[in-house]
Amino acid sequence: MIDRYTREPMLQIWSEKKRIDSWIQIEFLVLETLVEFGYLPREETKDIQKNISIGLEEIKRREAITQHEILAFLEPLAEQLGPAGRYLHFGLTSSDILDTTFALQLKAAAELLLSDIDILLKVIEEKAVQYAFVPIIGRTHGVFAEPTTYGLKLLQMLEEFKRARSRLLQAKEEISYGMISGAVGTYAHLDPKVEATVLKKLGLKVEPISSQVIPRDRHAFFLNCIALIGSSVERWATEFRHLQRSEVLEVEEPFKPKQKGSSAMPHKKNPILCERLCGLARLLRGYALSAMENISLWHERDISHSSVERVAFPDATILLDYMLALLSDVLKGQTVYPERMKENILASRELFASEGLMLALVQKGISRKEAYEAVQQVAMTCWQGDKPLSVYAKSHPFISTLLEPKEIDSLCSLDFYLKNVPTLFHRCGVKIEDQRCKSHEHD
Repeated sequence: MIDRYTREPMLQIWSEKKRIDSWIQIEFLVLETLVEFGYLPREETKDIQKNISIGLEEIKRREAITQHEILAFLEPLAEQLGPAGRYLHFGLTSSDILDTTFALQLKAAAELLLSDIDILLKVIEEKAVQYAFVPIIGRTHGVFAEPTTYGLKLLQMLEEFKRARSRLLQAKEEISYGMISGAVGTYAHLDPKVEATVLKKLGLKVEPISSQVIPRDRHAFFLNCIALIGSSVERWATEFRHLQRSEVLEVEEPFKPKQKGSSAMPHKKNPILCERLCGLARLLRGYALSAMENISLWHERDISHSSVERVAFPDATILLDYMLALLSDVLKGQTVYPERMKENILASRELFASEGLMLALVQKGISRKEAYEAVQQVAMTCWQGDKPLSVYAKSHPFISTLLEPKEIDSLCSLDFYLKNVPTLFHRCGVKIEDQRCKSHEHD
């Protein structure tokens, strides 16, 4: 299965090298733009080399002295540029570089996560179509309810992750804002058109008004979206775990030929992948809380948010990248047991038909209360007995006088409950053959 530490594209976004490369890019773009608009002398800056790189160790060495990472970065960069180096960071503050780089990282991370969701959506849709007409007993409160199909379950999953994609697109837009506005965001030493030009080249939008930082409600929105998607992953991982319980055993997550489930019990096949996904979702929700607490900063800026963000955002995006890929693999490698689903439907002894019988009695002219009590009476007998609900209904003195045996049989058939499967798929924009589910034979 997927190893978290091999998700290279996402890891690269958060690498120190990528971060420093972005700092250099932004500093040079600002310098170029200042020259272009005539704020700095062209002659002194025309020979600047743009293929400069700065070693991470050198920055760390200087940071140990200055206790300031941007100055530790600027000093060696300025030294390499010679006399023109004095124009670096002209009119800027550290957050202009840090927050704009952060926006680039978050935008790139969002694009990767959107790609992950697209892959997952394709897998879900294929599986939903495959099992569109495979009946499975529905459960509410963990108790037998009315029949559905495994395909309809997955259709719900498909729609949920479509919503997740839509929210992530919105979150991507929310954090795609940079700033080049100076010490407290007043452009005292810069023309706002410098910012607009630089950010356009970077593919970012201009923060309408910043303090010394981009407001952190944007980042909190993004991380809450990440946590919400993680909770959707958890929802379906939990569903698959329930379906793998021994007494249910309708679905199993992938289990490799030489895999072991327990150090003590050789028979065990545990849903460890889905359990892992559920655990990781808890981390994402914790990071979302941290991001919300980052919104409140002192005056124009303090630095309390920085330490949190350096852990929370890389980790959260790396985790969700991993979780989405793992969920895709779980779904692709699932073992589905239609025969076991049939056995569990039969085990319900047609109790799923109780509402249909009640409503049919109402249509015959009696009150809902009378109908409910009559059907509940035969249902409770069925729970304790060993025959299908239809047998008890046909022998009930009140129900049998209002409903013909063939009416009762029709209400207890799967076709009655699953007749709208094609309509639901069509509503969700998924094409399937317009066929009816085949009813199971009931004893």
